[in-house]
Amino acid sequence: MTVMASAHSEIYGRIDRARRIWCVGAIHADIARLTALHDQMAARLRPGDRLVYLGNMIGHGAAAVDTMDELLAFRRHFLGLAGMEPWDVIHLRGAQEEMWVKLAQLQFAPNPREVLSWMIGQGVGATIRSYGIDPDSGFGHCRDGVIAITRWTARLLQAVHDHPGHDEMLSCLRRYAVSTDAGMLFVNAGLDTGRPLSEQRDTFWWGSGVGFPIDAEPYGDFRLVVRGYDRTGAGTAVGPHRATIDGGCGFGGKLAAACFLPDSSIEEWLEA
Repeated sequence: MTVMASAHSEIYGRIDRARRIWCVGAIHADIARLTALHDQMAARLRPGDRLVYLGNMIGHGAAAVDTMDELLAFRRHFLGLAGMEPWDVIHLRGAQEEMWVKLAQLQFAPNPREVLSWMIGQGVGATIRSYGIDPDSGFGHCRDGVIAITRWTARLLQAVHDHPGHDEMLSCLRRYAVSTDAGMLFVNAGLDTGRPLSEQRDTFWWGSGVGFPIDAEPYGDFRLVVRGYDRTGAGTAVGPHRATIDGGCGFGGKLAAACFLPDSSIEEWLEA
């Protein structure tokens, strides 16, 4: 299960020589909690830290645009620390980000109206609205055919492009992240322990049928698997080989972050 690839992999993020690793759970566009958490983190950052956002940064909440701007601003702040490199901040793809990418390809869906309805029900509608577009306007374009849908998705892409840095961030999301030094794997919602990383596909953001048992055995060579979103809403949990950093942000709960040491123990736990 050993991972061999560049730190610049387009598939996953690689964390090297980390003194500490900060992990932020699902945000769901709750800008107030994100800025409050960032304020707490800013006072605690040290050179040699690394930072992983565990996906589902947007969706459900009404402030997707502001959330993206805040993530970009804090990335600049983080990279201002001595010795930091661009790949020391990693944003994982969650279900919300995956649906947003697929939304831009709606014209290729065999049943676009049903797909759009399902995505809106899953939280994408709030993100569309945050970018200044009525999500229900897409249904009329679905009725009018492929060309009309293409025009509508082009409006979505242009709306994202009009906000500097947003499309670049969405195009650089990683499926997962690894710290081989610390023996840690970071995912959005879960994984299938019966498959290698190369065959997980969308299990990373949709989770597996067996859930994410906190008392599970180690996965491959990894001492600890950390996820940022629990679809069941069971809350944060830390076991010997599994950790869920999800305080229910976006659904009335708190935004959680954990700071891991190289031995995979937690040095700090923050909530906002």
